[in-house]
Amino acid sequence: MSSAELLATIDLLWASPFPSEHGGSVAGWGGPGYLMAELGRRHGVRDLAEARADADRDGLTALLTARWGEPYRLSLWSLHTRALEHGEEMAEPWGWLSACAQDLHLWSVGERWVALAVARQGDDQPYQLLTVITDAAPG
Repeated sequence: MSSAELLATIDLLWASPFPSEHGGSVAGWGGPGYLMAELGRRHGVRDLAEARADADRDGLTALLTARWGEPYRLSLWSLHTRALEHGEEMAEPWGWLSACAQDLHLWSVGERWVALAVARQGDDQPYQLLTVITDAAPG
C-alpha cells in the first residue's frame, strides 16, 4: 500500500463505529471497543523481515507524528507478563496485542487511541504491521 492508502485506512477505521460482535470490519477485524487492520507484512529471514517491518512502522509513525504529535512508545511486556504469569484478564485489543507484539507507537486522538505495532503470531509467520483503533486505554 502507498502512504496515502495507509493513512486512508487508518482514517477509515478511526471514523468507523466499533462492531458489537467480534469479527470482520470495514478494513480488517474488530470487536466491542476496537478495530484492527493489517497494513503490511514482511516475510523472509527473521532479522531482516523484522527490521523491514520496523522500518515500515517508523515511516508511518513519521507521517502520523506530523498530524498528531509525538507518539507514546509503549512496551507491552508488562501487560503480557500480567496476563501470562498472573492470569490477569486484559481488555481487548490489549490482551491479544501483548501476546504477539513487543511494543507499539500510540496516540490519543479525540476519544480514541490509535496504535501501530509490529506483530508476529508464531515463528513460521510473517511480521505484520498492524494499526489498532480503540476506546480502551492500554493496561
